[in-house]
Amino acid sequence: MKKSLEDIIQVIQEGDIEEGLKSLEQYEKSADHQEKYDLVQLYEELGRLDKAKPLIEELINYYPEEGELLTMAAEIAIDMDEEDEAIEWLLEVNEEDEAFLRAQMLLADLYQLQGLDEVAEKKLKDALQKAPDEPVLLAGLGDYYLDRGDFAKSIPYLKQAERMGFEFPEGGLDLRLAEAYSATGEFETALPYYRKGLNEKTDPHAMFGNGYTALQIEDYDLAVKSFNKLKEADPDFVTLYPYLIRAYEGLEKYELALKTAEQGLSVDEYNDTLFTEAGKLQLALGNEKVAEERFREALSINPGNQEAATSALALWLEQEDFEAIEDLVTYLKDIGEEDASFDWYHGKALWEKEDFQNASQAYEKASASFMGNEEFLEDYGKLLLELGHRDQALQIFKKAFLLDPSNESLQILINELEDNFL
Repeated sequence: MKKSLEDIIQVIQEGDIEEGLKSLEQYEKSADHQEKYDLVQLYEELGRLDKAKPLIEELINYYPEEGELLTMAAEIAIDMDEEDEAIEWLLEVNEEDEAFLRAQMLLADLYQLQGLDEVAEKKLKDALQKAPDEPVLLAGLGDYYLDRGDFAKSIPYLKQAERMGFEFPEGGLDLRLAEAYSATGEFETALPYYRKGLNEKTDPHAMFGNGYTALQIEDYDLAVKSFNKLKEADPDFVTLYPYLIRAYEGLEKYELALKTAEQGLSVDEYNDTLFTEAGKLQLALGNEKVAEERFREALSINPGNQEAATSALALWLEQEDFEAIEDLVTYLKDIGEEDASFDWYHGKALWEKEDFQNASQAYEKASASFMGNEEFLEDYGKLLLELGHRDQALQIFKKAFLLDPSNESLQILINELEDNFL
């Protein structure tokens, strides 16, 4: 007597999978088309795509224009990493078939995976033109733009889908809108979507986005709460630590910020950003020696870390360790790291050592980048005065004064220089 499919499923659910699969093979031999269709779905559930594939292909031989079968065959091919075959099946779906819209969405996903973004977009738009009020397509096009980083374009489509009551099978429409609004700078609008979405679904990426968005509007309490929740859920989410540090700094909780930096380094001991943050915090707490060590560690990991370099240079300038400044700038230049701020600090150090000529050359090199910086111009002008270049110094001081006409001491200096030229 032929076992029913329900009986075989019961055997599998009870744990006797091998016996169940043998029974399915026997069942398949005498199955009609509907039963074979049911078998395809069951094999998919069991992860036996090797069994599902020949069955669905057999059914397509009988019903070559049945869009649902073609779409099922494509989904099986996708799960078997046979994307080209999946595309071939989907292209066979007739435009008038009920499965056509689903096929276009799958095609768009496949073309996007292959880097054919324009083709993917066209597929979705063609389908939407055929069914302009179809929420699945609206959400799909919004999701496509979101994945591509075209956040402003994604919002209208996702909003339309939201108004129609659509939700993705895995949830997350609110979180998608939150991400899009945050990425376009609409932080106040994004936060309620994050709150609602995170109440429905826990997602580390969204938890980070919620904290980041709160940080942008200086809601440091919410940012701390969000990042700490993420840290509890996934302490290896190393990207969160610099932002949690910033949130604690916003609340002036420097000890907690430093503790966060050290926690981050315990997760990623080669994170130069965290070494830099730890150094800055140690410096703020008056621990100059430890701060210097942290900056050096950051630079040993990443010599291109400009913030670590300038923080170390500023510390040594304050300590009047001019040799350390020269050594670091020379080393950075030797390995190809160029930055105008390095030349400025180098010039300061050379000036303090009364090496005026080389200091002037360093300032001249830095000037191309700092002609809009009042502090630099005033500094440079005073060095030029030291060298006796009064006319050149006067022109530099005037440029600085244009940037800040309220600088009375600079105005007096300019007046004195102009009087001496008369």
